[in-house]
Amino acid sequence: MIAEADARLHSSADASFALGLAGVQISSRHVQRIALQVGAEMASQRDEKAVQRRRRDLPARVASTPEVVAVEVDGGRLRTRAAGCGPGVHEYQNKEDKIACLVTLDSEVHQADPQPEPPDSLLQPRRVQRLVQQMQGLSGDKPQEEEGQGDAPAPARQQAEPAERPPAPRKQVRTCVASTADCHSFGPMVAAEAQERDFYRAERRAFLGDGAAYNWGIQRGYFPDFEPIADFLHVLCYIYLAAWGVGSDEAQRWSIYTGWLRACWQGRVREVIEELRSWQGRIGEPAKGEELEAKDPRRLVAEALSYLVNNQSRMAYPRYRQQGLPVTSSLAESLVGEFNARLKSKQKYWNRPDGAEAILQLRAAVLSEDDRLARFFAHRPGNPYRRRKAA
Repeated sequence: MIAEADARLHSSADASFALGLAGVQISSRHVQRIALQVGAEMASQRDEKAVQRRRRDLPARVASTPEVVAVEVDGGRLRTRAAGCGPGVHEYQNKEDKIACLVTLDSEVHQADPQPEPPDSLLQPRRVQRLVQQMQGLSGDKPQEEEGQGDAPAPARQQAEPAERPPAPRKQVRTCVASTADCHSFGPMVAAEAQERDFYRAERRAFLGDGAAYNWGIQRGYFPDFEPIADFLHVLCYIYLAAWGVGSDEAQRWSIYTGWLRACWQGRVREVIEELRSWQGRIGEPAKGEELEAKDPRRLVAEALSYLVNNQSRMAYPRYRQQGLPVTSSLAESLVGEFNARLKSKQKYWNRPDGAEAILQLRAAVLSEDDRLARFFAHRPGNPYRRRKAA
């Protein structure tokens, strides 16, 4: 109960307060010690499963093989400090935490692309701008909302549209894996979770990520038979910023963006690449090693062009929708936010290397929809309800 409270709430102090209301008087420091101990045990168990998978000795723990599955990988940044240096923050560093969302889905296979036109939400100026700001962390000196852009009316919807909209893949059960380890260690952890959930025998399988090279290294090394899919929302961000960079006014920028959006949504990525190359020829290509401002059109076009060229083979979105597979890693994106709620703030600095790792395991357990924290405690040595082996 104590470790779970720490994992569910925003801090050990919050957990101590909540436990006090429930009649359990315990200091926040004691809560933290217990949480770190349990989290370290769970991390050790996770690593042992990765070893078992490598030895081909890890059995599936599900009753039946799922039909449709997806593995989505994303990550964030945590503040860390050197351990054993006394009070305060010593040797501050940012550390990446990697998050994998493994989800079973319910979806249908279609004879043709069930949604050849992009959804209205991606064609509304204010919503798109907010999305880009949220995903890219835009600062005040980057593209801002043009006068009148935020007030542009959304296209009128017909009354019957909600009933006619093709159903997106529906989430069934989500579990997650989290670590501050490098990609070489993280890949086996995710693969072990997929093995336990029998993902490798599913009929339809997808692996989604952004443009980070390590994501696709994990996919090639541990999920080679999964359909690799570049998250469409990251594609949207790059083409939106590039359109902002080359357009002369708000109307032209929005026209360029919607044209590129529709082309990428419909799988015509090569056309967008050619147009970006044409714009690059007009505005100039950044010189090697040249430092450019964040809003420099040459930089925005070059980044969008590089992203689309590198991920073109993972952008066959009409085929993915036809197979009933997701085209965005939105589940992983939202999961990162749920992890951040516990592990990230201006006041939180985690000891390297074990502090954040332990809490990540507890947080992953409470966010997974398979009662894994209860199962862990049921089999943990010292549990009073655990049946002891006969001597």
